[in-house]
Amino acid sequence: MLGHVDFVKEIIRIKPQLITELNSFRSSPLHLASAKGYVDVVMVLLSVDHRMCLARDKNGMTPLHLSAIKSQLQVMTILLQAKPEAAQVTVYRGENILHLCIKHYQVEALKLLLDTISDPEFINSKDTDGNTILHLAVADKQVETINFLLTMPALEVNALNLSGMTAFDVLIKSQRDVRDSEIGESLKHAGCFGTKEKSTASYVNRNMASRALSSSPDHLTSSTNIERKSSDDLVKQPDDWLEKKRSALMVVASLIATMAFQVGVNPPSGVWQDDNTIDSQGNPVSDPHKAGFSVLAHNQPQVYTGFYTVNTTSFIASLSIILLLMSGLPIRRRFFMWILMVITWLAITATALTYTVSIIVLTPSEQQNSVKNVVGFSVFVWLCLMALLLMGHTIRLIVKLVKKLSKTFRRRRMVEGSAVLVNNVGV
Repeated sequence: MLGHVDFVKEIIRIKPQLITELNSFRSSPLHLASAKGYVDVVMVLLSVDHRMCLARDKNGMTPLHLSAIKSQLQVMTILLQAKPEAAQVTVYRGENILHLCIKHYQVEALKLLLDTISDPEFINSKDTDGNTILHLAVADKQVETINFLLTMPALEVNALNLSGMTAFDVLIKSQRDVRDSEIGESLKHAGCFGTKEKSTASYVNRNMASRALSSSPDHLTSSTNIERKSSDDLVKQPDDWLEKKRSALMVVASLIATMAFQVGVNPPSGVWQDDNTIDSQGNPVSDPHKAGFSVLAHNQPQVYTGFYTVNTTSFIASLSIILLLMSGLPIRRRFFMWILMVITWLAITATALTYTVSIIVLTPSEQQNSVKNVVGFSVFVWLCLMALLLMGHTIRLIVKLVKKLSKTFRRRRMVEGSAVLVNNVGV
């Protein structure tokens, strides 16, 4: 649609039922227009069928959810006027639109919703874990959001989640941060307290530590980095690493398979274009050939055998990579990804050998020596590189095995030492 309202109007005039059509992500045109903030297009679509405000995509989100996540405030206002009940729709884990605003750091969208809908039940709604929006905001240390929520008279500041924790308890249990002092003071001022007697003492200790941290820029940076590492690096990095490796291997394997296929059906020197089985007098020729067959296979059969061997190896190896990546098997460990990389090395090496044979075959005999020198040097460099990679990975594997064995022996010695100590005490 790209925001072209006149174009949208014409399409709807010709075929109005298109506004209810869903794409592969189960998104309707209203979903797309709401996420992009195309106000005019949204109004046109709603004028035809405002019931699409309640349509859900594959993630269970309505157009109002998407507009809130993208902070499309004008679109949100229009959708709320068309279908106010769309704000009550919940998604995964019982989260409503307020929870999504907190998770996606959309403070302005949250303010618009709470200014528009003042229902206490809506403001204090909980997800499947019993968390209110105040619980989520405190857990994520969103100071601006917390201060805004505490100004809402209808907000239950001491609401309990399924773990029996208030927002103040969530603050105490969460990772230490320099913002704890400010958040804790705001919660106490609003009348939010912990459910356990030790909450106050814990808060005092955390408050003093937070102030000490805030007085040092180095510690401030370190605290922020630690928090990001715990939430992002330790959880998302392995998945991101594997996903990037899978994508890279898929691209490389597809390119190698394409090249190997093209070289296989179009070998160096080409194919015979005519049949030459008899001479002009009808007698059999001494060196016959038929159209469509490889010239290289006819003239240099041994070279052709080596050529199609390495080319077939490259083709099969690349297809094996593609098959494994698309098989749906849970290839999530680095060991399996390393196996795929080894197969990729094999495919790349076979491709390099295919290129080498092709260059030698296509070079005139008077230039064969110079070409062989270049090819020989290139092959030597390539073998050195492969040996270096193999050596590096082998050393890395040995180091990991040694560390693992040392930990096992150390643990066994500790167990044996404990057993001896127990026996001595018993005696």
